[in-house]
Amino acid sequence: MPSLEDRYHVRRWHSIVEEIREVEGKALATPLLKAAVGVVLRNPFAGADYVEDLSSLTEHSALIGHDLGRRAAQLLDGRPVEGYGKGGIAGLNGSQEHVVACVTTIFGDAFRDEVGGGKAWISSATKVGTPGVSLDIPLAYKDEVYVRSHYDAISFSIPQGPMPDEMVICVAVSSGERPHHRVGGMTIADVQARDNA
Repeated sequence: MPSLEDRYHVRRWHSIVEEIREVEGKALATPLLKAAVGVVLRNPFAGADYVEDLSSLTEHSALIGHDLGRRAAQLLDGRPVEGYGKGGIAGLNGSQEHVVACVTTIFGDAFRDEVGGGKAWISSATKVGTPGVSLDIPLAYKDEVYVRSHYDAISFSIPQGPMPDEMVICVAVSSGERPHHRVGGMTIADVQARDNA
């Protein structure tokens, strides 16, 4: 099986972990871990005029999903993944569509494989930006997008990227629900009861 580096020009990796222990002056019974990982790739379409066929970015994107998913899951320090999301930033000589081509279902299915599965569609955010620009990667419960307790996000940026000819492809994971959630709605127990009925 080819490696990520066989199909894409990888320039760097970047990851962050946030451990939340107290919010609104109230301690969490269990700290919440949120993590994000991004890979900086050379964009082969940077600087080019409109290109109709972007399949060369999509075709092998499972390799990106596997590597990002594995790295992200490891950052939760042995705790299972409950929430997930994905995203990307194209450098100024690229297009938002270049990033979107890298995070389709092919990518998503591979990402799910590395984080313990997931039945819900993966929330996503993409844009064009300059080095150091921040992207808020949305998070949602991995088995049912309508579980409000897991609606969240993590801000992700790479100080040196994306340069104009680069793309940042990134994922995020969380170990549990948003701190002190209290707006009701479907629960994980509801989802499990429905799926086991």
